[in-house]
Amino acid sequence: MTTPFITVRDLLRYAVSRFNASGLAYGHGSDNAYDEAAYLILHTLHLPLDTLEPFFDARLLASEIEEVLAVIARRADERLPAAYITHEAWMHGRRFYVDERVIVPRSFIGELLEDGLQPYVADPDEVGAVLELCTGSASLAILAAHAFPNADVDAVDISAPALEVAALNVTEYGLEDRIALFEGDLFAPLPERRYDVIIANPPYVNSASMAELPAEYRHEPALALAGGNDGMDIVRRIVGEARNWLTEEGVLIVEIGNERAHVEAAFGGLDLVWLPTSAGEDSVFLLSANDLPAP
Repeated sequence: MTTPFITVRDLLRYAVSRFNASGLAYGHGSDNAYDEAAYLILHTLHLPLDTLEPFFDARLLASEIEEVLAVIARRADERLPAAYITHEAWMHGRRFYVDERVIVPRSFIGELLEDGLQPYVADPDEVGAVLELCTGSASLAILAAHAFPNADVDAVDISAPALEVAALNVTEYGLEDRIALFEGDLFAPLPERRYDVIIANPPYVNSASMAELPAEYRHEPALALAGGNDGMDIVRRIVGEARNWLTEEGVLIVEIGNERAHVEAAFGGLDLVWLPTSAGEDSVFLLSANDLPAP
């Protein structure tokens, strides 16, 4: 095959132009055409993902060029999130296997877990039990296992296919003895116990926003995104039942994306604590056990 492309630089320029011309949407690991193109090219060529510059002028084999062009075409033509092409997503330095059975992990709760949820959890080493609802790929459950080294982690999802992906990631990190996966509807499949921390990144996209999702997001399971008319269908159930499952000093932490107004309309009578993240203070809220409604 004869092409006008010779180097990594050539392919990077072409990919950025192609992505911009195609009007792609981002948000599954990168937020612009350049970073997305660099990631896909480096991954396809089996090069270090954080080392682009030394390879800019490397001359490529015809077979390598063909492979990269095929990946660029898939991203531009099929509007697939990059993570579904590479079958990996990165959160806070950790790699997770993903495919279209799960949404691409991208949670601000992951940032909070880097510090063991301090100061909202007094001593991460004293946390003995953590629950993650709507686990998907189990990325947050795995981050929680590292944040709370002495905790057992239970992770729940209603989707059996999602739990197949979760099991792959739990095994990859060697956490089978610490993370238990449960299939079912929120708290329903769990044995009776109390948790020091409950985290959830549930479906919260309201119906109007669901109707306007870019094509990239429509490749993700709607079950993991759609939260009903105001986005709060699942969140209401979590908040309504969580007190039954928390220890006296336990905390519930829920991510709600851009739905703060709907959260405050639904739970305005509760003592919501909005947690600071890189996106501001509108995406994740905390409720302590004593501030949750009685079941």
